[in-house]
Amino acid sequence: MLIYFSQTGNTQLLAQAIKKNVENSDIIYVGFWTDKGNASEEALDYLKTLHHQKIFLFGTAGFGKSEEYFKRIINKVKESIDSTNEVVGSFMCQGKMPDSVLQRYLSLKESDKAPKNIDLLIENYYEALNHPNEEDLENLKKAIV
Repeated sequence: MLIYFSQTGNTQLLAQAIKKNVENSDIIYVGFWTDKGNASEEALDYLKTLHHQKIFLFGTAGFGKSEEYFKRIINKVKESIDSTNEVVGSFMCQGKMPDSVLQRYLSLKESDKAPKNIDLLIENYYEALNHPNEEDLENLKKAIV
């Protein structure tokens, strides 16, 4: 079974790759976009309904140069999963963000409230536009169970 929650199409791309590479599995593949360091509320609500299942988690995050960050997200998502379930694998990669994020960053940069790391945030936005890419999809294929 494959279910995913995608706001900008990034997680949908990952779901399509899983669909092409997995046949007749007893694993539930659950995809999500990241919201404030955790899965989206819809994904978390769905995960809470699962019991006695094998689950593979996959998701995208706008910030993504760090595997440690991805691990923190997966660990946070796991907190919402009932202990009768088994997480059999996971995959995370960076994903492009909506233009509204860039506009917010640019407005902040012009204000007196700009965070010290605003230039890094803007740089990360542009880096994220390239994801998920073919390398991300190949890494996903290697990770799926």
